[in-house]
Amino acid sequence: MQSFRTELENPVVERDIIELEHKIRQFHTGKIDEESFRTLRLARGVYGQRQPGVQMIRIKIPYGKLNARKLERIAAVSDEYSTGLLHITTRQDIQIHHVSLDRTPELWAELEKDEITLREACGNTVRNVTASALSGIDPEEVFDIRPHAEAVFKYFLRNPMCQEMGRKIKIAFSNNANDNGLTFMHDLGFIAKDQNGIKGFKVMVAGGLGSQSRQADVLYDFLETDKVIPLVEAVLRLFERYGERKNRMKARLKFWVKAIGFEAFQKLVNQELRVIPVTTFPIPELEFQISIPSVTLDSEVPGPEFEQWKKSHIIPQKQEGLFAAALRIRLGNFTTDQARGLAAIARKYTGDELTFTVDQNLLIRHIPKDRLVHVYNELATLNLVDFGYGTSLDITACPGTDTCNLGIANTTSASNALEEILRNEYNELWKSKEHVSIKLSGCMNSCGQHMIANIGFQGMSMKAKDGRVIPASQILIGGGVLGDGQGAFADKVIKIPSKRSGDALRWILDAFAESASRNFLEFYQEKGENFFYQLLKPLADIEHPEDALFFDWGQEELYEKEIGVGECAGVVIDLVATLFVEAEEKLALMQEALEQRLWADAQFHGYSAVVQASKALLIAEGKRTNSHAAIINQFEEEFIKTGELTVSNYEGLALRMAVDRADVSVLVYAKEVEAFYLSVVQFRKNQLEKRHETIA
Repeated sequence: MQSFRTELENPVVERDIIELEHKIRQFHTGKIDEESFRTLRLARGVYGQRQPGVQMIRIKIPYGKLNARKLERIAAVSDEYSTGLLHITTRQDIQIHHVSLDRTPELWAELEKDEITLREACGNTVRNVTASALSGIDPEEVFDIRPHAEAVFKYFLRNPMCQEMGRKIKIAFSNNANDNGLTFMHDLGFIAKDQNGIKGFKVMVAGGLGSQSRQADVLYDFLETDKVIPLVEAVLRLFERYGERKNRMKARLKFWVKAIGFEAFQKLVNQELRVIPVTTFPIPELEFQISIPSVTLDSEVPGPEFEQWKKSHIIPQKQEGLFAAALRIRLGNFTTDQARGLAAIARKYTGDELTFTVDQNLLIRHIPKDRLVHVYNELATLNLVDFGYGTSLDITACPGTDTCNLGIANTTSASNALEEILRNEYNELWKSKEHVSIKLSGCMNSCGQHMIANIGFQGMSMKAKDGRVIPASQILIGGGVLGDGQGAFADKVIKIPSKRSGDALRWILDAFAESASRNFLEFYQEKGENFFYQLLKPLADIEHPEDALFFDWGQEELYEKEIGVGECAGVVIDLVATLFVEAEEKLALMQEALEQRLWADAQFHGYSAVVQASKALLIAEGKRTNSHAAIINQFEEEFIKTGELTVSNYEGLALRMAVDRADVSVLVYAKEVEAFYLSVVQFRKNQLEKRHETIA
């Protein structure tokens, strides 16, 4: 690994990147183990992939907004460090694959030259903040929610409380009640509302997908805009304190809220709001400037292909005379050459603004009407006028076994096969019926959002009588967006061999075509789950499986179920020495924050030091805990009440941030924390000395 140093002007970013390089060196030399290194690299957007020795890099694009310059930078980075391919995710990010770990600091530094970050794109952090793709140009929006999404992104990026949570937090904004931001399935969701001329949000909380999907609860019917960041901070502080940390499968916010009950959660939120350092955070209603370049246009006559494409791919903006072009990016995959072509089009003809969408597509904004045909013709040369945006052809899918450690199914090839069926056999259906949403995920984690599809496919496996493994699909039916924070989660109807997924799609669509229903959700609710189970049951029969069933889509070798280690979260290290080192690091961060008069940050780091030191002694005694609150309670029982350690008001010390607003008094609190840490260290030394004497 070559030595690397950045030349960035932002010292905070530079320190991040240099720290990543330093940790990579420590990892290579065995000074830190794989598990502890994983936590750090995930929070820097560096994610393991199925192929050994290379990484997936997730590039954070807040609410999907970027310009030509940023897209060109991403393309250049992909060419230099990756494979020249780009993947749009369902969180409006970009992913590139097959990157050498040793080159990730250099890659990150290149991106930051245009203020593009990897920070907290993965790991137990606040993930990319998503938003309705048409925000800012939608004639039907309540108001432009992008300034609020931007403020949340910036406020919580590198925020100390977000760095070591038990699990990730996902936040979304919708610009109207259509809820295209999908707030109903997020940890925190905000739907734009106007109450007597005052702007605010309906607030949804504790939603989620996965094997145990949960409809988000309504926390507030209306919350004024300046209360958004204080509320998010209150929820994050509570989740950091009480959230599950031992059982990763039960560690999302939705499980904790369900466990304690929504009313108890509301009460805790109201209590926390009284002590957080920021009680109001006004967000300026930024006017995103639209600057249309002058250009000499050649005379181009629109052809029939353009007229057909325009009907479903051109969206009138609320800005008079301007339009957005909606591009269908198949499965979110496009090349760096196409990216550079898109950047050139955006710069030449438009207001130079592009948006990645949550359904893996792309919008080119601010196109004057007289330039639409020119934009179309240049897109055609890039092979980016594929028909089907917003139709049933517009299938959503995760990368599956192409690159993902957890993938069970080849979702890419399966999606291509399903699309061919739709193109060749059901081209007329969409003229008389509303389109059917189809989504695929390679595993239960639902990165392809199959749980909210009208028809969803989840990668699984099943065994034949002779013990051979057959790649399979769980067929889910009946999901969708209902609007205003409500959604329908699909029912798990039946598991069938994956190679029969095409027939399953045919049988479902044939039944839909014969029905009087124009809307698929209405059709599903009329028929009920059992109708579809009986309809598809013959496809589940593997009494005499044909040879083709033992091969996954697009594969020439027999299927083998290979699942690696999931990396959606960092792993907590339960080594006593490591915990003491981490406590010392928190103390150092506390001092640094005090020097900068960042009272809230200092208070949080002090709290973290107390928790880490407490956990170290509990682990040394063989005691296991599942949350920070449990650590504090158990430490009180095991060491304070028994008299083994004398600490004045330990619980008050540990939970100071829950009862006192951070201010200059944190200087006194910091001294109390340091004194506590020294007493714990001395206690541990005495323990070890006694054990050594006993052994001797």
